[in-house]
Amino acid sequence: MTLAAAAPQGFLSPTGVEVAFVLVGLVTFAAAIVTVTTKQLVHAALWLVVALGGLAAEYLLLTAEFVAWVQVLIYVGSVVVLLLFGLMLTKAPIGRSPDADSGNRWAALTVAVAAAATLVWVVVDAFRTQWIDLDAPQGTTSVTGAMLFQHWVLPFEALSVLLLAALVGAIVLSRKSEEPSDERVRDAKAHARDDAEAAADKEQR
Repeated sequence: MTLAAAAPQGFLSPTGVEVAFVLVGLVTFAAAIVTVTTKQLVHAALWLVVALGGLAAEYLLLTAEFVAWVQVLIYVGSVVVLLLFGLMLTKAPIGRSPDADSGNRWAALTVAVAAAATLVWVVVDAFRTQWIDLDAPQGTTSVTGAMLFQHWVLPFEALSVLLLAALVGAIVLSRKSEEPSDERVRDAKAHARDDAEAAADKEQR
């Protein structure tokens, strides 16, 4: 990264980009909170689109256009579509789903706060008072692509296999829900036999 060597900046004199970064971050944070707290699965997926789109906007403000478009194409354009496709295949309820919550909400909140605090501490400890010059280019697409496909190929492939397994699982669950069970078949045959016997008795009378 190219660090700004200009006049020193401070938190009391933010630039327009920094103000926009904070505002977009607040919107993204609010969308993420709604995603994990709403009881409507479809609404959660749609709010996830807002959260991931906010992250893409943050990357744009950091002059990381390549990462921003990757965020839009892969996460907003593929992962969320896959989630919605899985919800439709499994016939998820459109309205409120009270049974979607679990009793581990406080444990999940504790883990989330601890993870967020760790991430903030790592970033602050890594950069501290360094400032990035947003007017200068921070890297080219060729360098970013080389880093991704040289050092991060295995995680990408593992993620693709995981998403494929989730899609296959959704299809299997939807097929099982559509296929009648043996008990239902027996009940249908019994009802048909009873109706036939009742019709025969009626004709005899």
